Amino acid sequence: MTLLILGLALFLGVHSVRIVAEGWRGRTLARMGEGPWKGGYSLLSLAGLALVVWGWGLARQQPVQLWVPPVWTRHLAGLLMLAAFILLVAAYVPRNAIRARLRHPMVLGVKTWALAHLLANGSLAAVLLFGSFLLWAVLDFRAARQRDRAVGAVPPLATSGAATGLTVVVGALAWGVFAFWGHAWLIGVRPFG
Repeated sequence: MTLLILGLALFLGVHSVRIVAEGWRGRTLARMGEGPWKGGYSLLSLAGLALVVWGWGLARQQPVQLWVPPVWTRHLAGLLMLAAFILLVAAYVPRNAIRARLRHPMVLGVKTWALAHLLANGSLAAVLLFGSFLLWAVLDFRAARQRDRAVGAVPPLATSGAATGLTVVVGALAWGVFAFWGHAWLIGVRPFG
């Protein structure tokens, strides 16, 4: 569990700089330059992610079960994950109405992913992993909205129905591939049986 906690602290700590130290981030970025900043950020993020994956794998070998979720929570998690995949894709497809309306769909996708997995898992490791990501996503979304208000950011007026439709279709297809094949291959768990 120690590696999981250390990995979460490193990964989410790096990703929390804009939440807790926006001024320091700006000064450091200006002093270092964009390339070195992104390089260091990426290396620390990868190290944290590697520790999370390693720690999660170790924690799953000897799970501490806090509760046994009802079977229906797996189905609810599957539905929430469909929304999470669409939100993730919305972060990258230009001119889609989902991104224009929600402003930060990737963070909302992480929030939805974490909530879905908290509902469907009752182990201590799951509570640590998904609970940490859920808390981070809530705080990050709040901070991002505050930054938007501070600079007077407005959503783009010109959106495209085709871009929005593409976002939903690609998100649904990615969800299907991951739900029925990728999750079992990567995580070792079949979400639907």
